[in-house]
Amino acid sequence: MVAPANPQTEDIAMSSTRPIAPPEKLNISAPDALDLLLSRRSGSAKAMTGPGPDADQLRAILTAGIRVPDHGKLAPWRFIVFEGDARKRMGDILSDCVMAERDGSPERAKQERERFLRAPVIVGVVSRRREGIAIPVWEQEMSAGAVCQNICIASHALGFVANWLTEWCAYAPKVLARIGLLPTERMAGYIYIGQSKVELEDRPRPDLDSVLTRF
Repeated sequence: MVAPANPQTEDIAMSSTRPIAPPEKLNISAPDALDLLLSRRSGSAKAMTGPGPDADQLRAILTAGIRVPDHGKLAPWRFIVFEGDARKRMGDILSDCVMAERDGSPERAKQERERFLRAPVIVGVVSRRREGIAIPVWEQEMSAGAVCQNICIASHALGFVANWLTEWCAYAPKVLARIGLLPTERMAGYIYIGQSKVELEDRPRPDLDSVLTRF
């Protein structure tokens, strides 16, 4: 069982590398960033392959991930990285959990053992709420969602594809307990990062005017 992270001492980085310095000026112009946002799209986890981000690239992705709005400076999120053999260990946990259910089958167990092998790197983003304080839990959870989106964008910026998924294993208490989540924590999503084996196709987007009103 993975021990729960200590909010006071945990290190979000998975390796010791150069820190990413913030920009010297906050009012910088970055027109390329807008092009990046307008071109971002998800890549199917089922169609991913390697290589994934190396240690330095992953650190940069996660560092970008935490540059989000955070009311109260709570850092209401943390990361669990699955790569290498850790993906197989997670598959074993998923297989064990489904086989413990009445509808478990060898076919389903095999599917779950392979679920985390679909991409070379998976980042679990954990939303950790603090209650009994002035900051609404909803705002803490939205901050975790912003982290997920930043990770997808940063992955895209480095030439990878990313897919933000939840699936059943983001909500299964037995799975979450096995990977060390506390009762005050939820899985905001598993973000699969790698290369796409197929050409990415954009999906239809809502017409802006259909979701826009002016007050």
